[in-house]
Amino acid sequence: MGGELTMSTLDFKALRQTRATDPEAISRAFESRRRRKVDHGDGRLMIVAADHPARGALGVGPQGSAMSNREDLLDRLVRALSRPGVDGVLATPDIIDDLVLLGALEDKIVVGSMNRGGLSGASFEMDDRFTAYDIPGLVRDKLDFAKTLTRINFADPGSASTLEATGHAVSAAAAARIPIMIEPFVSEWVDGTVRNILTTEATIRSLAICAALGNSSAYTWLKIPVVPQMERVLAASTLPTLLLGGDTQEELATLMKQWSLALALDGVRGLVVGRSLLFPKAGEVESAIDQAVELVHG
Repeated sequence: MGGELTMSTLDFKALRQTRATDPEAISRAFESRRRRKVDHGDGRLMIVAADHPARGALGVGPQGSAMSNREDLLDRLVRALSRPGVDGVLATPDIIDDLVLLGALEDKIVVGSMNRGGLSGASFEMDDRFTAYDIPGLVRDKLDFAKTLTRINFADPGSASTLEATGHAVSAAAAARIPIMIEPFVSEWVDGTVRNILTTEATIRSLAICAALGNSSAYTWLKIPVVPQMERVLAASTLPTLLLGGDTQEELATLMKQWSLALALDGVRGLVVGRSLLFPKAGEVESAIDQAVELVHG
């Protein structure tokens, strides 16, 4: 598989056959994949995120199962990755392995998502276990970046385990010289559901806590939401920072305006956005992606 990729070459029957009969094809594809430096070009990153299904989060706004069809999701990801200026993808091993077999990861930054055990809606959601990539796995597949979700709930002891595991992951990433992005939130339980608190003060507090995790911050990046008074948020750390999109049903023009203002602040290095661009409220994936690329790379 692989080669020059167009939509007409997406052969999902062949993908399934390869997975069943030749699992070593995945390691061969990673071994031959063309890589690029993280700071290539203008040093800014436009990353498409798709690690939500592994946490059981299949919905996009009111569409409760929008991400449940894997072929449709892969189709959208391949279309997004084909657009000029898209630097890479963030996902779990199942999706990354599919994409490398499809030949969609050439010259792309590949970000491996690590802790997906805090399943959406589960009683143990705050104890977000590291159930996907680990640092040895990222090294094995020659991936470019690691990512963790680190939600802090001061009323839930499960957060302590997540913080400790994230600290170990940051230390291991630094030892392997792999950049690792931490996605920090202060969260709370509301009627049995975990809700992230998207205020300026809560975001600063989560950032301050997570920036200090691990025995070195040399390879730590932050991945944070766009909240009010972003200049105060960015002033809380010197770590390189990426902006996340989240599952929002706001109009794309409104999101673009928010992202544009935040991208102009010191320390912001780009966007990591998934559902807002892969499943836009209106228009095609390509159009939504191109608008975001224009914000990041000009």
